[in-house]
Amino acid sequence: MAPDLDLTESDAVTRPEKQQHGDDDTKPEPAESGEEVVETWNEIAPDQEMDFVTLGMFIIDEIHHPPSLSLAPSINIPGGAGTYSALGARLFSPPPHLSKTISMIIDCGSDFPPSLSSHLSSWDTSAIFRHTPSRLTTRGWNGYNNPSDPSHRSFGYLTPKRRLTAGDLSGLSPVLLTTKAIHLICSPLRCQELVNEFLAARKRYFRSVGKGEEYSRPVVIWEPVPDLCVPGELLNCTNTLPVVDICSPNHAELAGFMGSSGVTEDGGVDTIAVERACEQLLASMPLQSYTLVVRAGEKGAYIAKNGGRKRQGGGGQKRKKVVGHRGGLTAETDIEALFAGLMRDAEDEGVVAREEIEVDEGMEKWVPAYWTGEEGGERVRDPTGGGNTFLGGLGVALARGKGIEEAVGWGAVAASFAIEQVGMPVLEGEGEEERWNGERVQDRLGRFLERVGMGEMK
Repeated sequence: MAPDLDLTESDAVTRPEKQQHGDDDTKPEPAESGEEVVETWNEIAPDQEMDFVTLGMFIIDEIHHPPSLSLAPSINIPGGAGTYSALGARLFSPPPHLSKTISMIIDCGSDFPPSLSSHLSSWDTSAIFRHTPSRLTTRGWNGYNNPSDPSHRSFGYLTPKRRLTAGDLSGLSPVLLTTKAIHLICSPLRCQELVNEFLAARKRYFRSVGKGEEYSRPVVIWEPVPDLCVPGELLNCTNTLPVVDICSPNHAELAGFMGSSGVTEDGGVDTIAVERACEQLLASMPLQSYTLVVRAGEKGAYIAKNGGRKRQGGGGQKRKKVVGHRGGLTAETDIEALFAGLMRDAEDEGVVAREEIEVDEGMEKWVPAYWTGEEGGERVRDPTGGGNTFLGGLGVALARGKGIEEAVGWGAVAASFAIEQVGMPVLEGEGEEERWNGERVQDRLGRFLERVGMGEMK
């Protein structure tokens, strides 16, 4: 049974009977007057390359396990969407160099356990610890108490939350704005706000350091906040898709937008409903290119990608004379010649560079989970954070130039380490020989890619 949580009115959407783990569109409790940051740890070098940054929060979890596991509650477990997504990226980023390309902000209150500082520092990332003595660390209650869906996790805040913005990144270490991939977990409208804020700050930073010409858009990975995956937010969701690169709800969250449950009568994942919902969302924005990656527990993940256009240099055609006319176009105006200046081949003046447009038909594909069947039943101990960890693995793969299919494979492997135990996997060893839960991540990744027919991508 869920405890009586200390929730403000604005926190009403996070009551334990609803699944919520991360940001939402409600405002957190305001900071106390005169709030002061005592110190920040882990100063980042201004020339540090960044691959993955998350705006998800750090939360200290209290986990009440499913009755079937017969386990006592787990207390003071590092958690939160930010922590788990950073874990997913860190798994593929051994020190001394790659680990530093991963970052998050860890807000520590007066009750922050020193043991967690040591634990998270051992990952050797560019995470920033921000200590504020006038507040408590964000804490959350997690419980599995839905008999019709044993995998359904309920969540509620035990202390006020502290959301992150692009202003936090630029204020603590502007180099975080240069990341190749950014992870967000929030409502549709807040996602639009955060993306616009982040991109504006990113552009300002590149200009401020004299690298405006090097500006490029990062990969934006959006994880919709569970409590606002409801039919009333469907229009906002579709309007958010054009501003992100990856939208990744789980199967129940996707179904929530459509007004259904996403599960079959026997409690399993309704794969047909997943595919149908993705088809509807893709059709809602036929002229936009984006990707849906639906996380579906033991069924794996479903990729649904809109087609785009691939441009290839083509042959040329001699430029025709423009029929001059003042005041507008006429039937005799050569439209191709009129706009030839926009397409002219720089090396052959007077030639129109025609483009052969190759249509990318997109993708619709299921990629299985790493742990499946009887072996999965034996190895999976606690699903908490599996989806967030999946997105960290996926995000860092995209940041390093992998295609979406292989990136989903990275996500599946990342999630497999997160769900083998309560809390975080155990890190041992150093550098390329480091092991998580006793195994090299690249070894597990190689086996998985071979198993699912992507061995040539290793």
